[in-house]
Amino acid sequence: MADERSGGPGAATLDERSIRYEGWGVAAAAALGIFVSFASVLVYTFGIFLKPIAETFAWSREAVSAAFGFAAMTAAVCAPLTGMLLNRFGPRRVIVPCLIVFGGAYASLSLLTPHLAHLYALFVVFGLIAMGTSQVAYSRAISTWFQARLGAALAFGMCGSALGAMVLPPIAQRLIDALGWRAAATTIGVAVVVIGVPTVLAFVRERPGTRTPDGRGQLTGATVGEGLRDYRFWILVVVLFSISIAQNGAITHLSALLTDRGIPAERAAIAVSAIGGAALAGRLATGWLIDRFFAPLVSFVLLAMAALGTFLLSSASSLPAGVLAAVLIGFSMGGEHDVIPYLVARYFGLRSFSVLYALTWTAYAIASAIGPVLMGKAFDATGSYVTLLVWLAGGTLVIAPLMLLLPRYATAEPVSHA
Repeated sequence: MADERSGGPGAATLDERSIRYEGWGVAAAAALGIFVSFASVLVYTFGIFLKPIAETFAWSREAVSAAFGFAAMTAAVCAPLTGMLLNRFGPRRVIVPCLIVFGGAYASLSLLTPHLAHLYALFVVFGLIAMGTSQVAYSRAISTWFQARLGAALAFGMCGSALGAMVLPPIAQRLIDALGWRAAATTIGVAVVVIGVPTVLAFVRERPGTRTPDGRGQLTGATVGEGLRDYRFWILVVVLFSISIAQNGAITHLSALLTDRGIPAERAAIAVSAIGGAALAGRLATGWLIDRFFAPLVSFVLLAMAALGTFLLSSASSLPAGVLAAVLIGFSMGGEHDVIPYLVARYFGLRSFSVLYALTWTAYAIASAIGPVLMGKAFDATGSYVTLLVWLAGGTLVIAPLMLLLPRYATAEPVSHA
């Protein structure tokens, strides 16, 4: 049994609690892959590129923000299909081509013309491959390796997006300052392919024994239909949808908001990167907590933190205030992104994990499209983000108690293998 769990001959003495366990290598590779994914690179650098692109072509912020909406809505539509592909072919055969397309499309931002349709078409391409580079794909691989340490493993693997949020905004800003935004886009796009593809090919894989010789999965759990008929699934969807409107709106416009209030662009980028540092801490702390405490209760606390951070951001007029708001939002965001796949695996098993988790990301992607556009529209209409941020903070606080309606789950053998 120990040999089957560790995934290879000669590893019978290893288990999930050992640093030598092969699953931790998969989680580490996933972290690096997610670092150069759509959810890291595009989400956390788009706000840095937003202002220079808008100024170059004399576009409104609402118009440029709408591009992110096109990507998010396309990702929402494609998420279930991506989940089915992951179930059928496994993560590696989906992630690699998606990374290649993503890196090439990002580099092609350097060829952008003064036509909004060009920008929107490019972001539709981003949306088509978004889920194939995201946590949805990597968590499929990680979840096949872990049972008792599932929360910690997901947190470790998904910390790549938090690291991206921490280091990519200042890198993007420095590249723009030194090379211009077009050359900066090319550099980042090439880095995606050079870093991501070899890592995935070498290390990311499911636990041996999870598929039959013809490639079909052997994991047990709920079917997609059973998951869709379960109220627990819809609570996760509603909560994720609601909080992502506020989180993605704040992240996308944070740099512009702070520079509007007199903070230099280089220092505003520090506040954006603080989201990443806090998200990293939030992921690791939450991963440890949900392996030991009731995950919905942990989620409730995280949502309350997000509400407070959004409220503080509405009046932040200095870098320390902006950083504090960013830290609260980032910590809760990082933790909440650990909770969702953890609960999907706990409540529904791994049989349809990729599809059900991808469907929660459909909700997340739709909300991601709404949040930045709402923020841009609010600014273009009133010249301020204040009123909308206060409403978003209140909405997050109202939705948080839904997590307390979720029931207990088994923790001894949370992931069932046939």
